[in-house]
Amino acid sequence: MRRLHWLNEQDPDSFPDVRQALEEPNGLLAVGGDLSAERLEQAYLRGIFPWYSEGQPVLWWSPDPRMVLFPERLRVTRSLRKRAQNAGFRVTFDQAFEHTITACAAPRPGQPGTWISDDVIAAYTQLHRKGVAHSVEVWDGDELAGGLYGVGLGKAFFGESMFSRQRDASKIALLWLTRQLSAWDYALIDCQVSSTHLFSLGAEEVSRDEFIARLKVAVAEPGQPSPWQFDPGFSPLPQPTEEA
Repeated sequence: MRRLHWLNEQDPDSFPDVRQALEEPNGLLAVGGDLSAERLEQAYLRGIFPWYSEGQPVLWWSPDPRMVLFPERLRVTRSLRKRAQNAGFRVTFDQAFEHTITACAAPRPGQPGTWISDDVIAAYTQLHRKGVAHSVEVWDGDELAGGLYGVGLGKAFFGESMFSRQRDASKIALLWLTRQLSAWDYALIDCQVSSTHLFSLGAEEVSRDEFIARLKVAVAEPGQPSPWQFDPGFSPLPQPTEEA
């Protein structure tokens, strides 16, 4: 019988096997611990991520199935391609991480807030300073129009959150990220849980066993050195296989 595990506060490597995760709620594996950089890195390497509400203990998850975007399978519609070409945005890596994660934490229409608390912002900012967490920023002049952040380990990227202040700005951030990761031979982008929006972008569900198997291979490969920068002359467009 599966049971919920309480983590050893003193041991950042005390996660149970992901196959011990509960079926209901799907993927809940463990409770407790902290958001230290060491614990977060160990979690992501094992296919585990934190997700909890403010006031709760830290909850750790590894759902089955898992939502994954393989970089070469990104689906770019004609409208997004035109928007990316004509909006006049400038896109950067790792230039405004704290600004980006703080924007991701802001309340959204119809929602009282997000799970990204001050503690989460501090934890991932520390990961960024270690060269493990990264941001993509979409600029309209000197104003941040959208962006995303996540964690990079080996040849895997773990997407955490994105935001838009202008139409399609977060999609443009994902477009640039995904195409650059593909050029760097990254194996996958972990999207954690499924959504209609992610399906529309080409993400797909894989079993947890398949995800963990792919992840083990990906994180064993050397990743891109930090801080990240787009390759000289890089452009995510055009691509001949994009859908109309």
